[in-house]
Amino acid sequence: MMQIVDDEPRRGGDTLLPMINVVFLLLIFFLISAEMTPPAPMEVESPEAILAEEANGTFTLFVDAQGALAYRDVLGAEEAGRAEVLAALRAAREAYCGTDDCEARPPELLVRADAGLAVPDLARLIGALSIAGFVDVALVTRSADAVAPNEGGI
Repeated sequence: MMQIVDDEPRRGGDTLLPMINVVFLLLIFFLISAEMTPPAPMEVESPEAILAEEANGTFTLFVDAQGALAYRDVLGAEEAGRAEVLAALRAAREAYCGTDDCEARPPELLVRADAGLAVPDLARLIGALSIAGFVDVALVTRSADAVAPNEGGI
């Protein structure tokens, strides 16, 4: 007669270990592949536009209503501080152009200017950015809630 020997009973917790490993591996994968964006260095209310599209750019410059500039962790409210911010932006562009071909595809600079910024100040800033080598500058706007009525006639 054949004798059947029972093995030791399996513990119930052993079956959960592979699932826990997979969950942690997925968590690590999503954390590594996610694009982390640094927080904005200053609060800026963008001007309104009727048609707004998603703003994407290589660099982002912040400008508040008084004309203070911020790029990454460099802030400048006075003339010397603004020059320091522009110098940091120029250095970042040069480092970028050292690894990428800026002639074929120039980096895009997003300007997140406050809606209260005076237009002449914005025009001077755009000129300074052009001198710094940025040829592709975009002003970030927010979408208007309602379409403005046609005031002119037709």
